[in-house]
Amino acid sequence: MKKFEDHAPYCPMVKTMGYIGGKWKPVILARLVVGNVRFGKLTIQIPDISRKILSQQLKELEEDGLIIRHSYNEKPPRVEYELSELGKTLMPILQAMNEWGEQVAGKLSR
Repeated sequence: MKKFEDHAPYCPMVKTMGYIGGKWKPVILARLVVGNVRFGKLTIQIPDISRKILSQQLKELEEDGLIIRHSYNEKPPRVEYELSELGKTLMPILQAMNEWGEQVAGKLSR
C-alpha cells in the first residue's frame, strides 16, 4: 500500500488547502464578500498583515482565479479586488470555518 504522501497532490483536501491555506487567504477572501474592496481598505481591515504579504497573497488568489483585480487609470492609482464566481463558491467553506472558530473559542488553548 502506498503512503499518503504519494497521493497527497491528488487529494482534494490538499488541493483545496493549496488554494486557500495559510494564515491570510481565508481572511482576505472573507473581506471580499461585501463586494469590491480597495487595497488600502484591506490594509485597514486586516491590520496585522504587512502590505508586502497582502500584495503577495492577493496576487496568488488572482492567479488561482479566486479573485478579480480591477485597476483604474486615475491619479492616484486605484486598485480594487472582488471575488470571482469561483471564489464565491468558497463562501460556505469559509462560513463553516468561522462558525467552528466561534464554537471552540476559549475551549482550545493556542
